Amino acid sequence: MGPLIDLLPLPYTDAVVATGAAILGLLAGVVGVLAVLRQRTLVGDALAHSALPGVAVAFIVTGAKDASSLLVGAALAGLVGAVMIVAIERTSRIRSDAAIGVVLSGFFSLGIVLITYIGSTDNANQAGLSNYLFGQAAGLLERDVTVFAALAAATLALVAIAYRPLKTTLFDPSFAGSVGLPVRVLELAMTALLVVAVVVGLRTVGAILMVAMIVVPAVAARQLTVRLATMLPLAGGIGAAVGVAGSLLSTGTQTPTGPVIVLVGLAVVLLVLALAPRRGVVWRARKLRRDRRRLLVEGVLVDLETAIHAGPPPTTPELALASGRSPRALRRALGDLERAGLLEREQGRIHLSESGAAAAHSVLERRELWSAWLEHGSALELDDAREPDPSDLRRSLGDEAADRLKTLAAGGHR
Repeated sequence: MGPLIDLLPLPYTDAVVATGAAILGLLAGVVGVLAVLRQRTLVGDALAHSALPGVAVAFIVTGAKDASSLLVGAALAGLVGAVMIVAIERTSRIRSDAAIGVVLSGFFSLGIVLITYIGSTDNANQAGLSNYLFGQAAGLLERDVTVFAALAAATLALVAIAYRPLKTTLFDPSFAGSVGLPVRVLELAMTALLVVAVVVGLRTVGAILMVAMIVVPAVAARQLTVRLATMLPLAGGIGAAVGVAGSLLSTGTQTPTGPVIVLVGLAVVLLVLALAPRRGVVWRARKLRRDRRRLLVEGVLVDLETAIHAGPPPTTPELALASGRSPRALRRALGDLERAGLLEREQGRIHLSESGAAAAHSVLERRELWSAWLEHGSALELDDAREPDPSDLRRSLGDEAADRLKTLAAGGHR
């Protein structure tokens, strides 16, 4: 990793921290997608807390604060915690959330007790073990980042190689089992990958905040795409970007790196939740506003067509009285229709243009088709199950099915 770190236009320490945070974000983002889609995000939290006693036991056994041995201890403790969660779920009546809570609280309490015990000894090497609780990215060394990069590369390679079996197991484990895939082995493998991500993240964000690094990039990517093949690299990219941005921001503000990275991730998630195309709150609000405006305009168009057929073309007050709409809403809809060239005014009275009359007939036909669908839709023999669009049923079903539906509504034979 030395040449890559040297290429960064940053002081050496900052470059090491930024590289380590990027590797963590990339790995946690990809692995986090698997956890989020399995609805097992709390398992990541439990594994992060389970790793703490592993760090303490590794230090007690070796007597040295060697990063490699401590991370091996953390990995073994995480795997033990994962196996305990699965064992509790499958051998008792305890549900998964309760099993996760038991393992999380038990292992975390054991880790706190062991670290407190180590702190009371005379071993001078014990200083800094509590950093695995809250993280201390500033203490990362180049060799740590190299180990992280190797673990991340191996994990991402496994995900790429086993992509199809993992995808099948994620979305339809019953089908995966029926075609001969080792579902339990694949689920255990996904949990093991989660353990690897936790081990990489302990030094940077700590056991407490590690679950955020697993969840945040996956949630953001999930808002932006529904395809797993796109979601995995997108979550990895978001995680890496969040890690780098958070580490640089913490350096500039002289604040703890782990919490700042998590806060940057939270800001990204909030931004995506608000602005994501087709799913964001702002996008949905704008679409709802457009739909309401369209329904208002279509309703006024039909009211105007009905009024013209019932008598002379109405004035604006007459149309408001006949339709029961507020004057403000009516003026807004009439303005939209006039700008679209669908109506004309003559001596204070409102006339439909040729295109306006055609538009009104189109709206009436769509309404009739929808009413017919609600009453006779079950009688249609469609090639596949589909969810029709109420705003354009003919386009959803096709001309042949729409004509058949009109025949059924008119009382024709099946």
